[in-house]
Amino acid sequence: MHIRKAYKFRLQPTAEQTARLAVLCGHARFVWNQGLRYCLEKLDSGEKIPSAFELNKLVTQWKKQDDLAWLKEAYTDNLQQKLKDLHSAWMRCFDRSLSAEKPRFKKKGKNQDSIRFVNFNKYCQLEGNRVKLPSKLGWVKFCKSQGVQGTIKNCTVSFKSGHWYISFQVEQEIAEPKHSSTSAVGVDVGIAKFVTLSDGSHLKPLNAFGKHEKRLAIEQRKLSKKVKFSANWQKQKAKTQKLHTRIANCRKDYLHKSSFEISKNHAMIAIEDLRVSNMSKSAKGDAEQHGKNVKAKSGLNKSILDQGWYEFRRQLEYKQLWNGGLVVAVPAQYTSQTCPCCGHVSKENRQTQAQFECVECGYTNNADIVGALNILERGHRLLACGESALAA
Repeated sequence: MHIRKAYKFRLQPTAEQTARLAVLCGHARFVWNQGLRYCLEKLDSGEKIPSAFELNKLVTQWKKQDDLAWLKEAYTDNLQQKLKDLHSAWMRCFDRSLSAEKPRFKKKGKNQDSIRFVNFNKYCQLEGNRVKLPSKLGWVKFCKSQGVQGTIKNCTVSFKSGHWYISFQVEQEIAEPKHSSTSAVGVDVGIAKFVTLSDGSHLKPLNAFGKHEKRLAIEQRKLSKKVKFSANWQKQKAKTQKLHTRIANCRKDYLHKSSFEISKNHAMIAIEDLRVSNMSKSAKGDAEQHGKNVKAKSGLNKSILDQGWYEFRRQLEYKQLWNGGLVVAVPAQYTSQTCPCCGHVSKENRQTQAQFECVECGYTNNADIVGALNILERGHRLLACGESALAA
């Protein structure tokens, strides 16, 4: 069995290498915006999105233009990989099951810059705590915190919050995994409780953004009062970015620890098939038709996005794949209104946010546990006969 993993480290380039990386990222960012503009023109004219191969041919055409001759100094593989990423972004956008947004134009200093080097064994080299990169970069040191195991397929260099990082994507061949556990569990995600399992246990939410929201607002107000692009503005922007990075790192660390514990202890995990992007849409409406309860919905959206439900599910899926387990996504409709004892469905069953009491048979339990039990039951039904989880 072949699996792919990524190892990410802090890069330590010299001043010359930093300048060269910034130039390469600028080239890649420009090509992304040019490719996106070309795709939007195709859509406006009623044509289909060009294929990745057709987008890659545009690089050669752009280099022949007099006003874009400076693109000849760029590393072609970086540009082609960026256009492949653009094509993948459009494919995710058109995939209704993902509910992804349209690709956006990239702006210097606002979006995370990155470039990818493919055919690692041919053009690159790894030796100890340094890596040799093409395009006049040479040997670059990095903080090697662990060994890189497997065949390196490509590496990605990215810039975020004042630091450069390198990520190695490796391919490993492992024996067919067999999960050490035989148990199955239903997982209900929420806000008051991050995760509630069907066995009655739960995990408290981290609320990384909520804990730093006031401090972040203070730093952003300071930034708004600085003269844009001045030295003080740059310093304050770095402070704000550092705080954003800390929030993201805290959330990511908590999600990894939570998903690791659950995937380690259960062979089958049933989880709701949530459309987080739809659940967190703004309610403000437009100029003609204003939304209702906009402030309350805005607070709910912040709480939903602060939990990282989509990332949590993604981590569960690949960790279960590596462990030999299984993740089953079931429809989320009426999981908190269905009685796990008699199957009666009614909104009166859940009188409060925390308590469930069936009006038909009198069954009582915590509402989150009831949801997890129903999710597990639907997961078993889908595995057993593939029937719709909403069927009677």
